Amino acid sequence: MTRNGPAAPGGALAPTETAFTLLVTSVLDYGIFMLDPAGRVTTWNAGAERIKGYRAADIIGRHFSTFYPPEDIAARKPHLELEAAIAEGRLEDEGWRIRKDGSRFWANVVITPLFDETGELRGFGKVTRDMTERRAAEQALTERRRLFTHLVQAQELERRRIAWDVHDDSIQAMVAVGMRLQLLADQAGEPYAHELAQLDASVREAVGRLRNLTFRLQPPGIDRHGLVESLSQHLDEVVADGWGLTRFLEHDLEREPAPETAITIFRIVQEALLNVHKHARANSVRVSIASADRGLLVRVTDDGTGHQAVARRAQEHFGLMEMRERAETAGGWWTLRSEPGRGTTVEFWVPDLPSGVLDEPLPGSPDPRSFDSRTAPQEPE
Repeated sequence: MTRNGPAAPGGALAPTETAFTLLVTSVLDYGIFMLDPAGRVTTWNAGAERIKGYRAADIIGRHFSTFYPPEDIAARKPHLELEAAIAEGRLEDEGWRIRKDGSRFWANVVITPLFDETGELRGFGKVTRDMTERRAAEQALTERRRLFTHLVQAQELERRRIAWDVHDDSIQAMVAVGMRLQLLADQAGEPYAHELAQLDASVREAVGRLRNLTFRLQPPGIDRHGLVESLSQHLDEVVADGWGLTRFLEHDLEREPAPETAITIFRIVQEALLNVHKHARANSVRVSIASADRGLLVRVTDDGTGHQAVARRAQEHFGLMEMRERAETAGGWWTLRSEPGRGTTVEFWVPDLPSGVLDEPLPGSPDPRSFDSRTAPQEPE
């Protein structure tokens, strides 16, 4: 250990060196100790005792391979690490280590070779951190990402299946009913023809709503076009052309988000826009999306009438509950603000948790191109 100041008279440690020695020996969050050139422990601090469980009297003089699991000892890992530290000037490693009681902990280890002024190896400095809690947190986050990815996949697959069933079964059956009603209306006299015509009109209206439902359930095409392009297309086709609203899209993204994150954002925005169409009596809607705090911050703002009761309905309205649940399931938050005469703003943030590309195609999913989206009305009811 090098000196940090001049030696005190009589060979005593200088005040700065005394303070440094006290720091090293007393720190509890790091195991800091030295090895001789053969790898035997020569010093021991309080942090090493706390992390590894050995008192200084128990460990000094023993080889540091004592801390390694049997499989690492069999692979000569301790000796290879010392050789690598000498060759590279420093070695950093993470792996399992063994406490005195035999339990394992995940450690981050830094080994530094110590040479004197003549270049002779005098030993090694070793710093150990117990990373078990951090590793557990990282594993929990990885598992959360995996489950979130699977959940988004399952949701999208279910939407596709519902759209497929509605398009291929319910709509076709109702179209057949409508044709039969038309035929009966042509053959029946009054007053039955009028009643049959009204029933036919109701069936046609229901078919239109179902076709619109299949349109909304279709995959957003994020895997092909990305989030911004998919939102822009939805705003053009549905909000502008279908509903006649003026729409604005603002975006400031550092990079394209992970597919499951992008789909979550698209579905929340889609639901928010539908609420604008149904309830806001607005002339325009603005969507903004930006990278923020290792995630994405999104706002959907309309210039509608607004009402304080809208915010209170967030706990009971299915669409609002769905938006909140999607954001919170992704690990984010969601909020809604509405004031009379000042419109409504839906705001949410979700973390961007990159966890690989969504499987394509999803197992058992029908081909979305088989939907006749050209006949689907663009105005949700």
